[in-house]
Amino acid sequence: MTEQHRNADAYPQRIVCLTEEPTEVLYALGEEHRIVGISGFTVRPPRARKEKPKVSAFTSAKIDEILALQPDFVVGFSDIQADIARELIKAGVEVWISNHRGVDGILAYIRRLGAMVGAADKADAYARQAEQHIAQVQAAAAQFRQRPRVYFEEWDDPLITGIRWVAELVRIAGGDDVFPQMAAESLAKHRILADPGEVVRQAPDIIFGSWCGKRFRPEKVAARTGWESIPAVRDGAIHEIKSPLILQPGPAALFDGLDALHAVIAQWVERRGG
Repeated sequence: MTEQHRNADAYPQRIVCLTEEPTEVLYALGEEHRIVGISGFTVRPPRARKEKPKVSAFTSAKIDEILALQPDFVVGFSDIQADIARELIKAGVEVWISNHRGVDGILAYIRRLGAMVGAADKADAYARQAEQHIAQVQAAAAQFRQRPRVYFEEWDDPLITGIRWVAELVRIAGGDDVFPQMAAESLAKHRILADPGEVVRQAPDIIFGSWCGKRFRPEKVAARTGWESIPAVRDGAIHEIKSPLILQPGPAALFDGLDALHAVIAQWVERRGG
């Protein structure tokens, strides 16, 4: 056995990804051959849905089907997947549950996952590409003479505000999140707005919506009692960001998600003379 072959065998060969972001990262690194199962919510990259069996949702998983794939490594995200992780660990499977919540955490996640599969150099290059993209958007946003106040809605019933990496990306894109203190809360239950009138009082210039798992309805947002006085509602500045682009703590948010936020904010600024 060659040294190269021994080194290759030292890394996981059969990986199950319980969420989309490890799948997207591994495909981007050219390591997709290691993946034997993915989340049913995976849409990036599109070919993954055709090539890999879907064995999990977000809060549930087909444990027997996962075990039948004989994984030597399972990757998941957050405390919400603790029960899935426990069942797999009890069955003798090695499991890594990441719990990053900010932009820096996403970048570190890319590097860490790459290192775990023996692709540290490729992962570092990919993370540096993301860092360069972030810096470019940030530099463009620094030229804005005005910064809009932004309300990001992650769910509508109850109202849930955006998580930390979303608030950070809004800031990078050129806006200011109107609920920064809530964005620091990692759990959705701690980001619930008990009083929808609080959004009215914050008077955001732009409203972004990304309702995880269902289509965002701007007309429903605009029709909420008392919201007609909000600048974003009055000016028709209510925009959807597709959840796969922004609510996955992976590459999509740093590239397409950030670009989508920046495009809307730049348009708002342009309409007000820069």
